[in-house]
Order: sequence, then structure tokens, then C-alpha cells
Amino acid sequence: MSGRGVPGRRERFTTTYGAPLERVYGDDEGYREAAASAGMPGEPPYTRGVQPTMYRGRLWTMRQYAGFGTAEDTNARFRSLLAHGQTGLSTAFDLPTQMGYDPDDPRVAAEVGRVGVSIATLDDMRTLLRDIPLAEVTTSMTINATAPILLALYVAVAEEQGVECARLGGTTQNDILKEYIARGTYIYPPRPSMRLATDLIAYCAAEMPRWNAISISGYHIREAGADAVQELAFTFADAIAYVDAARERGLDVARFAPQLSFFFAANSLLVEEVAKFRAARRVWACIVRDRYGVRDPAAQMLRFHTQTMGSTLTAQQPLNNVVRTAIEALAAVLGGTQSLHTNGYDEALSIPSEESARLALRTQQIIAEESGVADTVDPLGGAYAVEALTADVERRVHEEIAKLDAQGGALAGIETAYQTRAIEESAYRRQRAVERGEQIVVGVNAFRAEGDEAAPRILTVDEGAARRQAERVRAFRARRDATAASGARTVLVAGATGDANLVPLILACVRAGVTLGEISDDLRGVFGAYEPGRS
Repeated sequence: MSGRGVPGRRERFTTTYGAPLERVYGDDEGYREAAASAGMPGEPPYTRGVQPTMYRGRLWTMRQYAGFGTAEDTNARFRSLLAHGQTGLSTAFDLPTQMGYDPDDPRVAAEVGRVGVSIATLDDMRTLLRDIPLAEVTTSMTINATAPILLALYVAVAEEQGVECARLGGTTQNDILKEYIARGTYIYPPRPSMRLATDLIAYCAAEMPRWNAISISGYHIREAGADAVQELAFTFADAIAYVDAARERGLDVARFAPQLSFFFAANSLLVEEVAKFRAARRVWACIVRDRYGVRDPAAQMLRFHTQTMGSTLTAQQPLNNVVRTAIEALAAVLGGTQSLHTNGYDEALSIPSEESARLALRTQQIIAEESGVADTVDPLGGAYAVEALTADVERRVHEEIAKLDAQGGALAGIETAYQTRAIEESAYRRQRAVERGEQIVVGVNAFRAEGDEAAPRILTVDEGAARRQAERVRAFRARRDATAASGARTVLVAGATGDANLVPLILACVRAGVTLGEISDDLRGVFGAYEPGRS
């Protein structure tokens, strides 16, 4: 140990995916080939960005993720963020909502409102969206197993505002495959879950042209411990599975591909991350063009949301997280993201406070307005290291996708736990590097000081919120038209037993006052509940 409390400079310099980092990159044949193939912004393969002017024409959407406690609590946070300059909504739901349980279910009482907002009824969604003009604001919903139910509730409230569903803009994450790989908030087995996800894609293609029916997520894969190549490869393998499923339903790839969006993590390894985002656009353009034969440039365009990483934040010296988040946000912007969430510095300790959420938003605004990086498209394009890493990531992602193809694709990989094992091995390697001091985490394994454990004032959820939510859902059931609700549930079960698109039937259920937990229970009765190790 040196006097600074940090080991000497490490001897091995590698990327997150284990490739050696050169001491210096230069104008060699590989660099010239990579730079020449980059093209121009707004042109396939979109290496340099999906729009010719990028942020000179329009800044990325500043979409801060928010949700806790009751619908009233989260509605207040939404309106506060919008008042401070946020340009889009992003909704975090609690675990009972994600897993298909109503808040009065005794099995979930301890989790109601804890890691997101509790939404079980049409009344809850009305309260969540009170005084928010749905025709003007786009909304992202991080919801997967219950995505059709939450979108149905959203559509029903919009109709009450006089906004037709065709005018609504936003995204449902609806990416169930990554739940089996990295996150765990699944309900049904993979194949009926794929049916629900595809039903939503088909419904939005027909009825909601401004809505992204799915946001295929590498973010959670990366947070679980994947490296940069695994993040992209496993995400695109999932995307291929969704596209194939939609094609089997008779959908035209050229028509629905523009409604596919993606969600990636931003790590603090800035140069590698910029290269990763540039490579991602190249890989997706290639998949759409070569695998599916779609020549329409709009269908080849990769549009993605980015979130800075929660797993890089530390409970020790939490103010250091402000710097980590700023670097990660800068990587996302330099990489050409379409929307961005920046984490609160206190997220290793609690749900972000209003103060930390506002500072996270200000981080984006300072990058946009004061750094100058938004004034030039792809400002790191042509840099020797960036171009070399872009080409390297692209090549390795294609190789990893080919390995999954050989096994039968993403679904087959899930059933054999291929992706999960690979992520676990990557996470283990990183953790061992931190423990051995080969990977420095400031304030954790180096540069510690007295008083590091002092925590900022953190947000706590009202202990009475769960009880009030349970009372509300019981009161909602008591005053609804029981006959209409029962009839809608009977039709839903019949449709699930057959091959009907379930989204219109779920929409009919929420209009009739059926709750999220009831709809989920009815589908559990048809599809069963997933148990790991069984397909």
C-alpha cells in the first residue's frame, strides 16, 4: 500500500470483457477500416447517431425514474420533476405490482410501496396521473410480467382525459426474457410470457403507433454483473426472439421494428461505454438488414434509453456517487442516447430523496447546457481508441450471438441457464478483482477516511402506506359492478385458454373494475406459475 491508501498502478489493463487495452491506439489498418465504415450521423449503420443533427436539433429526453409509496406520493414527485425541467415520465412500480399481487394480499404486505409505487386499480392509475397531460408527456413504464395490465390502466385513464390511445407516446418495458436471465420478476413460464409480450407488440402495432411496445433491456443484465459484450449480445438475442415470435404471428418486421426500443446501462468506464453504444447501433442495423432482409433505414435504427448504474454506487462516501453518475451520464450522451435517467447519489441507501433526484436531473441539464458535448454530433468519433474499441465490441457481440444461435436462441439459452451462468462468472471475476485491490473503488477498498460511514438524510416510506393501499383496493372492489367484473374475467380466461390477443380482453377487465391481482391470478390459473429449473 502506498501512503495514499491505494495499491500501485495495476499491471494488466483490460476491457470489462477481458480484451487487452493497448497502451496507445494509432492510425493502423484496423483503425482506418473502422473509421471508414462508421458513415455519417443519421445514415445506416448509424454508428455516429440516429439523427443527422442529434442534440443540435433536439436534446435527449431527460426521463428520471420515480415511484414510491402510494399513487399520491409518486404523482407529487412527477409534478416536482416536471416543474424542474424533466421532459418525460418514467415510472417505478413496487414488487407486488410487478409480480401481479394486490396490496391487500398478506403475502406481499411488507413490500407494498417499498421499491416503487403501488398500482392495483383504475383509481390508483387515475391518482398517479392526476393533472398530467397525457397527450403532451411521454411515459415510460418499467414493467414486464404485468405490462399489458399497466398499459391497459394507462389507456383507460387517457380515455377519461379525452386522449385516444393512438395519440399516446411512451414505452412499456415488456421485456420478460431478461427477467429469467438477470432480474427475477416473472410470473408465468417463459413461453406463455412470450405470448403476452407478443400480444402487446401486436396490439400497439395496430392501435398505438406512437407507443414503444417493448424496451428490450440490457440494463438489468449489466447490473447483474455482465460485461459490455454480454450486455449487448444477450439483449440482442432477446430482441431476435421477440422479432421471431412477432413474425410467427404474421407481423411485418419492417412495420413493427420502428416501435422496438432498447434500454442500456452506462458504466463509468467512459471510453469503453461510448464504444459500446456506437457498436450497438451497428449490430442492430446489421441484424435487421441481414437476418430479416429489411432495407428500410427506419427499421434498422436503434433507439435506446440509458440509465446510469446503481451497482457502481456505494454506501461509503455517498457524495462520490455524484461524480460517478456524472461520468456515466456523459458516456451515454457521448454515445448518442435518446433518453437518459441519472441516479440519485443516495440510491445505495434508499429510494432517492427529492433533493438527490433534483441534483440528478441537474446533472443532465449541466451536461446539456454547459459542457458543450451536445453541440457536435459524435464528438469522439474518429478517436483512435474509440474506433478500435467500437470495432472490437461489434465483432465480439456477433460472435456471442452466434453461440446462442447454435443453442437454439435466447429461449433455449434461458432453459439451460446459459446466459445466467455467464453473467454470474463475469460478476464473480469483478468482485474478486475488487477484493484483491486490482479494481479500485474509491472509498471502498482505497481512499477511506474517518467519518465515511456517515449517511445523508434518507427518504423513508410512510409505514401506514401499505395499510391504506390495502383498504383502498378493498373499497374499490366493494363499489364496482361485480357482475361486469365477473363477466370480463370469464371472457379473459376463455381467451387465455385459446389463442386470442389478450390485450383487448385485459383492457375490458380494467374498464370493468377488475384489479391487477385478479387478472394475474386468472392468468396463473391458465398458464401456471414459473419455477426455476422447469420450463
